[in-house]
Amino acid sequence: MSPTEKRTTHFGYQEVPLDEKASRVADVFHSVAARYDVMNDLMSFGIHRVWKRLTIERSGVRPGHRVLDIAGGTGDLTLKFSRMVGPRGKVVLADINASMLNVGRDKLIDQGVGGNVEYVQANAENLPFPDNHFDCITIAFGLRNVTDKDAALRSMARVLKPGGRLLVLEFSKPGNPLLSKAYDEYSFRFLPKIGELVAKDGESYRYLAESIRMHPDQPTLQAMMEAAGLERVEYTNLTGGIVALHRGIKL
Repeated sequence: MSPTEKRTTHFGYQEVPLDEKASRVADVFHSVAARYDVMNDLMSFGIHRVWKRLTIERSGVRPGHRVLDIAGGTGDLTLKFSRMVGPRGKVVLADINASMLNVGRDKLIDQGVGGNVEYVQANAENLPFPDNHFDCITIAFGLRNVTDKDAALRSMARVLKPGGRLLVLEFSKPGNPLLSKAYDEYSFRFLPKIGELVAKDGESYRYLAESIRMHPDQPTLQAMMEAAGLERVEYTNLTGGIVALHRGIKL
């Protein structure tokens, strides 16, 4: 690559300079933060709560554990984990986006969450935590927005304790062609319209639909997690593969 060429990456279906993606993603989530929970319920017909419940069940989190919830947004997982780890444990809600972090903090304070939760604005590619620090790390519907996913997975593996678990909950690739076609129709025809009506931002939800299609499929993400140093990586398809839960262990 010549000195004048700029490296690019995808922002939805667009090719953008590598150093611009993070700011563009930030603009999307600044725009939708206030209506994020409402839109999640509408977009998934409430099923996202079932997907997150399974993530929590597979986490192995116990009292006294340290948990990192990356791209934790409005704090759905953090809320549950804070109750599971108890007063001797700690949950860190981390998000690169200040607007999402503020919404999450306000929501959790309103729910009575107290001193065992910490809020950190952080980039998943370069996590500001010590090596071998967390018993469990989760990232739910956030990895597809990361510019360098391989770097983020390596960063997560670094801060995970030996024996700790990483769980990645993310939109994925349906295995059934008919379901895939129906899902495409919903994502590109109806999702932006819902975003325009409810969040007053159809373009951001068009990006979200495109970002899902650009995300690695299940076997590719499994291989990426293994390359980052995780072992016994496996995935479970949910709702026909519209979503997949990947889990890996640091040995």
